[in-house]
Amino acid sequence: MEGKKTVYIISDSVGETAELVVKAVATQFNGGNVDIVRSSYVEDIEDIEDVLLMAKQSPSIIAYTIVIPSLKDYLDKRAMEEKIAAVDLLHPLIDAFAKTFHRNPKNQPKLMRKLDDSYFRKIEAIEFAVKYDDGRDPRGILKADIVLIGVSRTSKTPLSMYLANKRYKVANVPLVPEVSPPDELYEIPRSKCVGLIITPDKLNMIRKERLRSLGLTSGANYASFERILEELEYAEKIMKRIGCPIINVSNKAVEETADYILDVLKKERSS
Repeated sequence: MEGKKTVYIISDSVGETAELVVKAVATQFNGGNVDIVRSSYVEDIEDIEDVLLMAKQSPSIIAYTIVIPSLKDYLDKRAMEEKIAAVDLLHPLIDAFAKTFHRNPKNQPKLMRKLDDSYFRKIEAIEFAVKYDDGRDPRGILKADIVLIGVSRTSKTPLSMYLANKRYKVANVPLVPEVSPPDELYEIPRSKCVGLIITPDKLNMIRKERLRSLGLTSGANYASFERILEELEYAEKIMKRIGCPIINVSNKAVEETADYILDVLKKERSS
């Protein structure tokens, strides 16, 4: 291939999918010496005519992802009249879906963008959970959708990550008798906060196992019953002062607790 060639991308959405396909094909021609010009959010025949006018000026291909039938038909017809190669990147696969799975396509543009938005919200929530894990920055409490509080080893971090995957921004704060809770905990609505408690014997077992995994003696103060009872009593005082709902996580899986948290907060916020 000599000289510059152009591939015009026409999409009724962003056009990223089409551009990736074009680039993948171009690599089969050592990059193809190809210019890629993208026209996004095409919604009427005037937009299509603009691209056709440019494409006529030099050897060009039009690659398109258009789901609106009338626009697709118009582009096919006009490209044929202008003797410009126009390649439909979606409809062969859409037709295969329809015939094989016996379903009709929605033919709605920008659906992929909605999926992208959902994906990016999830990534943002996960980054939020990491940033505001374990009370690292109390400013996160004011920004969070949900704030989890409780003593060490009550599954605050796993719950935060699980809820983040459901696109909730979650901050979690450990409650320790020697450390005053951040003032921000008392500034948020109680319907945003959830206290996590656990039975002393269950916590004792979990902490002993944690110490063993770290190669430490299970007789450390961290796992002693006296220390555990002190922490739990202190935590419950804080939770009652805040007035937040309290959930016992003793024998619950993370998924079960997370669903319960969402259910409790939904009731709190509607009351």
